[in-house]
Amino acid sequence: MSKSGLTYERLNTAFRHGNFEPLYFFYGEEPFLIEELQETLLAHALTPHERDFNYDLVYGQDAEAQAVLLLCASYPMMATRRVVIVRNFEKLKDNRLFQHYAAQPNPSAVVVLVCSNKPNLSSHPYRALKKHAAWGEFKPFYPREMPKWIQGRVQQRGYRIEARAVQMLADFVGTNLQAAAGEIEKLITYAGEASTLTEDHVLRAGGQTREFNVFELQKALGEGRFADAVRIAERLVQQASNTRGEALMIVAVLTTYFSRLQKLHAYQAKGMPEKDIARQVGINPFFIKEYLFSLRRFTRSHIERAFAALLAADYELKGGSNRDDRLILLLLLRRLLPAPLRVPSDRAA
Repeated sequence: MSKSGLTYERLNTAFRHGNFEPLYFFYGEEPFLIEELQETLLAHALTPHERDFNYDLVYGQDAEAQAVLLLCASYPMMATRRVVIVRNFEKLKDNRLFQHYAAQPNPSAVVVLVCSNKPNLSSHPYRALKKHAAWGEFKPFYPREMPKWIQGRVQQRGYRIEARAVQMLADFVGTNLQAAAGEIEKLITYAGEASTLTEDHVLRAGGQTREFNVFELQKALGEGRFADAVRIAERLVQQASNTRGEALMIVAVLTTYFSRLQKLHAYQAKGMPEKDIARQVGINPFFIKEYLFSLRRFTRSHIERAFAALLAADYELKGGSNRDDRLILLLLLRRLLPAPLRVPSDRAA
């Protein structure tokens, strides 16, 4: 039906306006967007009292194609339409039979077939589904795409959000859209009557303060202030209800930090303007100078060693060691500390 596939935004708008096709085919490794679309479709396609007789949710691994096809071909009972959602469609036994259904779907039904990854689109039934159904592919986000998505999500909820708060949220959640959506809802709760989400809201929601937070820890490392980095890390772990979880969060945020430094090295070597570098790496242009300043202390080889140290710490914190969480973090910070910044001395005239 569509040669290029349908976007989340287009599908979401159509569902909210009650515009439905008889057959949808969704696939990809970003489950959050697919699940949200299913929920939106169901909310607008059927009223709550219509669902008992007109809604079927099927998991491919627990069913056979012939039985599911019978559900899809059934007519609605005391409703305008019926809805059938098949998750893990790639695991449905004999799903090749849907090749024929794709060409002539039941006009009184809305059928959604969902694959949890990208199937072989050159073979049936997927080839037929891409030809006849309304389809969409949902790929995992790149880190550089997260700030824009976070800002858009906040705006959809009727709020504004500061640039620093966007960057901090993106650092916290990485590319996990479900985690990002959850954090946004938490921030809105903390914001109360405020219409703008701020850096303070992000910190308070995460149980941190302006002085003691993972971003100040990151900054202390970037500036070579080891004592401050240790002091902040210890305070974060001490005040956490789950020390292991807090330590893992610190490792995750620092991994994102060094990933950005690694990319900065590459883009800076190409002579790209700062604004373009910021967009490619996923950093707000307002904060790019802070990263570039830190980059002066970290060589490529040091960043590679940093990744090895972060991976080792992650392994230890997830059960690979019996060492205390604080000790694991202390050793990690020592290994991450950059070399002293070299300042060229003036030559005698």
